[in-house]
Amino acid sequence: MKVMVINGPNLNKLGKRDEKHYGSKTYDELKSLIVDSFIMSGHTVLINQSNSEGKIIDLIQEADETCKGIVINPGAYSHYSYAIMDAIADCHIPVIEVHISDVTNRDDFRKQLITGQVCDKIISGKGFNGYIEAISEILGE
Repeated sequence: MKVMVINGPNLNKLGKRDEKHYGSKTYDELKSLIVDSFIMSGHTVLINQSNSEGKIIDLIQEADETCKGIVINPGAYSHYSYAIMDAIADCHIPVIEVHISDVTNRDDFRKQLITGQVCDKIISGKGFNGYIEAISEILGE
């Protein structure tokens, strides 16, 4: 079984940006945590990151055809990308939106999750563990 993880803009800069909200761990540490958590399960977790809205849409469409589910952190796109929202809405597989920080306790504009409106679930404020929770839920573990 395959699950696709899609990370949006600026998540590649983890460990180098706003430690107050995102912590000091790097993007490579996030990828290692995910791989290490599922390597023995026999499942495949495909981890992607893009700063480009179009590439994120391409990944969503690819996953819809090849994976059991999607875990997505659209970054700032979650607040205004109707194109990504439409791509998620067209999916025939579960999609869980993850945010490292607790977006409900940040700037007002971050509280509205356009993409989250069409996701099966939103996990926010659990740091890197939110990814593990989301992947586990999709895999039924």
